[in-house]
Amino acid sequence: MNKILRVYDNLSSRQGFNESLNHFQSVMGIISDFEEKYNLADIINSLLDSKDIKQGQVSSIVAALLNDKYSYYSKSSNLITTTYDFDYLKNELKALKAFDIVLCYHHPELGSIVINPKNPESWNVTNELRRNEFLTVYVGTFADNKKEAIPRDKVADKILELLNGKKSKLPDTFKKGSYKYKKYVAYDDYEDEAEDDYEEEPDNYIEEESAAPQEIKQEPKPEKKPSSGSGKMTPFYSVPVTNELFHNGNVEAWKRIIQSYNAKNPDLEVHIFYDGERILNIASLFKWGKVKHGSSILFAVSGDNIQDVAKLQKYLKQGASPQFEAFLRFPVNQILNLF
Repeated sequence: MNKILRVYDNLSSRQGFNESLNHFQSVMGIISDFEEKYNLADIINSLLDSKDIKQGQVSSIVAALLNDKYSYYSKSSNLITTTYDFDYLKNELKALKAFDIVLCYHHPELGSIVINPKNPESWNVTNELRRNEFLTVYVGTFADNKKEAIPRDKVADKILELLNGKKSKLPDTFKKGSYKYKKYVAYDDYEDEAEDDYEEEPDNYIEEESAAPQEIKQEPKPEKKPSSGSGKMTPFYSVPVTNELFHNGNVEAWKRIIQSYNAKNPDLEVHIFYDGERILNIASLFKWGKVKHGSSILFAVSGDNIQDVAKLQKYLKQGASPQFEAFLRFPVNQILNLF
């Protein structure tokens, strides 16, 4: 009995009830578009862009519709290779007309994201498909009930081969059918608004007056954990290490730069990557002893209304250079006014 009651715990508060009701309404609203043969990934990504749903709802929507209601075949796998360039996948999978296809990728920072592999723009929701991360291929025919000449598991296996780096061609039988790409309603991407903020990199280094600290009355906020809400992530930006070694001074400079960025943009999160791994503690870049002159560290920013990325890249480059000391001239309990 207690187990049954726990299922309904979320409905016992007004907020939980309203959130559940809104979720059910969102799912019901999707069904009519889906049954008009619009790919579920395109519908979901459009609703995320318009903020009608949140990122945390994605996996439950996919499960409710593709698994339960429409009985799509699904096959899951941990990817065995990392893919950055999607051009080959786009060219091959756009021709698959025998079935409707949805990819659900568990992004390590953003959570579950969905891709319509036949829609070239749909691949923009991520910058890479990363090795060891979890991905599910869904194969189906919307609400159609008809006998199929091609086994669905064969289609899923072929798609997973391509996603894992095998450069092979789709069989001609996969290219015959009525399930070609059907364009859904287009929305302005956040990059149209934020493009000027990070498209070009300023050349000037930090000036002392711009580094003047802000007076604060409380301790700096701790680094945020990844959010399960809606949001986007920028491409990865490279920061070359021009100091002889990325040592403790560079680490402290980066901490203060990112602290300043978070103070100006509290809803955005900075992600640091090195050698294919996400760095949760910047100090580990120094402890490893691997990050020397000529190495590159990657970063990306996630959230809504992304801004100041070019300026962040400029400061991080200086922080990885012999000029890192410019960021260390002020007391550690004060936030630099960089952004």
